[in-house]
This record gives sequence, structure tokens and C-alpha cells, in this order.
Amino acid sequence: MESEHSVQSNIMMELSKSGCTVFRSNAGKVRTYDGRNIVLFPKGTPDLLGFRHADGKMFFVEVKNDIGRLRPDQIRFAKFIRQFPVLYGVARSVDDALEIIEGK
Repeated sequence: MESEHSVQSNIMMELSKSGCTVFRSNAGKVRTYDGRNIVLFPKGTPDLLGFRHADGKMFFVEVKNDIGRLRPDQIRFAKFIRQFPVLYGVARSVDDALEIIEGK
């Protein structure tokens, strides 16, 4: 079984080749060497976000491997983001991700 990290890396490469700018999001907090906390994206934010070059349409892609399941915070994010005109979906493969950014 392919790891989620491997699936994510493959998706990022293919979306970039398909005319998109893709960013990997890091959610949660990081503690610096001097003890400060830096808040990153909120928990539940999808693994990948970006936009299509052709029209600027923004997308969010939650990456899971074959057996991965959405956590409650990821489900809450999905319910929230679906009320806006952006592309969102869960991808378990490159093909899934391409369908998401094509709006299928």
C-alpha cells in the first residue's frame, strides 16, 4: 500500500504539470527553539491548496491513502468550504486530484 506522503508528492507533481500552483499546508502549532508557539493553518485544513493558472480558481485537496479516513476536524472543514465557490475533494490518487481540480 502506498503511503499518504507518497500519494501527496505524486499529486503535487501532477497538479503542477497540469497548470496549477500547489502549496502543502501544515496545520496545528510549532514551538520555536526559544519557546514561542507559531500557529499554522487551523486543524482540519486540507493537505494541499492552490489555484488553476487558467482561471485562478482555488482548490483544496485532502489527501488520503487507500485506507485513510477523514478526522472530525477535516469533516467540519469540508462542510464549511462547500458553501463557497471553490473546488474541494478528497483524493486517494493522482486521478482523483485531477478530477477535483477539473471540477468533476
